[in-house]
Amino acid sequence: MEGLIMAGQLILGLSILVGLHELGHLLAAKAFGMRVEQYFIGFPPKVFSIKRGETEYGIGAIPLGGFVKISGMIDESLDTAQMKAEPQPWEFRAKPAWQRLVVMLGGIIVNVIVGILIFVVLAYKNGNTYLAAKDAQYGIVAYDLAKSIGLQTGDKIVKVNGKPINDFNEIRSSEVFLGDNSTYTVDRNGQFIDIDIPNNFVDKLADKKSAGEFIEPIRPFKVAELAPGQPAAKAGLKPGDVITSVNGKPIRFYHEFVESVKPLKKKPVLLGVDRSGKPLQLNMTTNEDGTIGFFAEFLLPVTKQDYTFGEALTVGTEKAFGVVYDNIKGFGKIFRGDVSASKALSGPIGIAQNLFGGVWVWDRFWTVTGLLSMALAFMNALPIPALDGGHATILGYEIISGRKPSDRFLEAAQRVGMVILLGLMAFAIFNDVFKAVF
Repeated sequence: MEGLIMAGQLILGLSILVGLHELGHLLAAKAFGMRVEQYFIGFPPKVFSIKRGETEYGIGAIPLGGFVKISGMIDESLDTAQMKAEPQPWEFRAKPAWQRLVVMLGGIIVNVIVGILIFVVLAYKNGNTYLAAKDAQYGIVAYDLAKSIGLQTGDKIVKVNGKPINDFNEIRSSEVFLGDNSTYTVDRNGQFIDIDIPNNFVDKLADKKSAGEFIEPIRPFKVAELAPGQPAAKAGLKPGDVITSVNGKPIRFYHEFVESVKPLKKKPVLLGVDRSGKPLQLNMTTNEDGTIGFFAEFLLPVTKQDYTFGEALTVGTEKAFGVVYDNIKGFGKIFRGDVSASKALSGPIGIAQNLFGGVWVWDRFWTVTGLLSMALAFMNALPIPALDGGHATILGYEIISGRKPSDRFLEAAQRVGMVILLGLMAFAIFNDVFKAVF
């Protein structure tokens, strides 16, 4: 079921974004009097289509893309037969270069607008709920990856790159991991120490073995909800209970509980529990993965910040363009060798697993869709033949030089671009499968 939910979210998100992207090309083309022959969401074979006026609108069976076919344009269809005839007034090639440039940028512009709108609406609707750095009063839990750079459990991170932090999540921001020569300043038992973060540290974070285990706040907790039929429920643990010990070892924080129980796979465990001031002891046997089946409520205060629409407009726009900026920094890391492409790049499988997840949460769905919209805008703007950015680069040359490249050159560039894109897609899908298996 989780796999179906992941796939469903990916297909819906991409269908929305691709449909709107191609709609940007279509509307711009029609505005300049160009004939649009086809508008499809998904690639052939065709599942359904309907013709309205000069345009066939349809859905393809492969839901990982889409296309608009504009008369007189050399595109991914590589249909060059019509190019042998004299240009007609309604054809793409017959229009001024600046109009053709607007058409090619139409999809990118729409994706940017959609990404900004999603982040603005989410910011206005949800505000910002976060753990203030001052409220992480017990410090951090340092897992092995954090210990490898010198952090210790109990450290309080007070500065990032020399600047005091307000939101605990600033510790794990892209500014830290995608920047160069980043540092943490920690308060360790009253002594302030600077911890250097290696420039290739994000490569280690991307490793499957380290996923999710870097740092987290030290958190007191209580039982919030029980999973039916699991050891905790069978033994009589109840919502609101506070676990005080495991096999006689005192427990105060959640990480202490996990560290005590996780090694006890399929073994008996005795929990000390405080239930409304009354001490209890509960016997149970852990699951194969060292869990007992409950959800925790963490007892650190959170801060809620609401935004006016004007504030949400600013915050949402910053978040949207932050995605583009992070993509640029990420590619810089790859080109400098600080991050391996196999760990950094994901295809559809990786996106479904790592971003959408196996539970359908609408806020997360729209957040990921907003991220993908901005990422698609960025990727399409790259000056690679067959991408919108490749077409725009050639049109920019034509506008500046006054010389139009030959149809033969455009066809060759399109073929080269298709080879590059198909190669990248094959690499991303193979990489997803490899990471999932190994």
